[in-house]
Amino acid sequence: MIKDYSKLFSVKDKVVIITGGAGFLGSQYAEILALSGAKVIVWDVAPQNVIDNKLSKIKKKVGKNRVIGKTLDITDEDQVKKAVAEIIATFSRLDCLINNAAMNPAVGKDDASKLFVSYEDYPVDLWRKELEVNLTGMMICTKAVARVMIKNKNGSIINIASEVSNIAHDHRVYNQPNKYKSIAYVTTKTAVVGFTRQWAARLGRHNVRINAFSPGGVQNEKMPLDFAKRFGDMNMLGRMAQPYEYAGVIIFLCSDASSFMTGGNLTVDGGKSAW
Repeated sequence: MIKDYSKLFSVKDKVVIITGGAGFLGSQYAEILALSGAKVIVWDVAPQNVIDNKLSKIKKKVGKNRVIGKTLDITDEDQVKKAVAEIIATFSRLDCLINNAAMNPAVGKDDASKLFVSYEDYPVDLWRKELEVNLTGMMICTKAVARVMIKNKNGSIINIASEVSNIAHDHRVYNQPNKYKSIAYVTTKTAVVGFTRQWAARLGRHNVRINAFSPGGVQNEKMPLDFAKRFGDMNMLGRMAQPYEYAGVIIFLCSDASSFMTGGNLTVDGGKSAW
C-alpha cells in the first residue's frame, strides 16, 4: 500500500541506462531524470568527447557524478555485458533501461537524403544496418539488463517506438515527389511493440516491467518551419511536440506510478492516431 502519494512519481536514486543518450531526445530524457534525482548512465555510439560535450550542460545543473557518459556500440554484445557489469560494480543496482538508440532519418539532417529514397530503391545494406541498431541492439541491451533485474526481482524497461508503430507514415508531409520515410525505420518501430509484449510475458512474474513508448514527431531547431507546420497539422493539437513534453512519460514509466503497467504501448502523438 502506498503511504505517501507525493512520492509516487519519484525516481530519486534510481540507476537508469539510456541508449542513444547523446542524441536530441536521449539527452532530454537524461536531463529530466537527472534533475529528478536519478543516476543516469548514457550510452551512445558517438565519440567520448562528443558525449562529454553534450552532457556538460546537464552536469552543471545536477553535478558531475549524477550523469555518466560512455561511448558504446549496442550491437556489440560483449561491450554491453561489460558495461552492465561496470554499472553493478559501481552502483550495486540497476533500476531502468531506456532503449532509445535508433537510426532515424530526420528532416533537416545533412546525411538524411539517402534514407528517404523510394522503397523499391532502398539499399539492402541500409535495411540491415537499421534492423541491427533498432532491433538487434535493443535485444542485446534487454538481455543484459534482464538478467540483473530478474535476480533483483525489480526493474522497468522502456522501449522507444514511434507513432509509426500504430499508423503508416504519410509521405505527403514532405511536399516533395519521391521522398519517403525509411521503410526500415517504420518496420522496426512497429516490431518494437511485439518485442515489448513478448519480453513482458517473460519478465512479468519476476516483477520486471517492460513497456513501449510511441511518441509523435518532435520539433527541433534544424527542422524547416514549413515542414513542422505540415506535420503538426496532421494531429488534433495542430502542432508538433516540444522535447519537454515527453518528460512526464519518461518519469511515469521509470517510476512506481506505472507499477501495474507492462506489455503496453503508451502513445503520445497529439491525437494523430485517433483520427
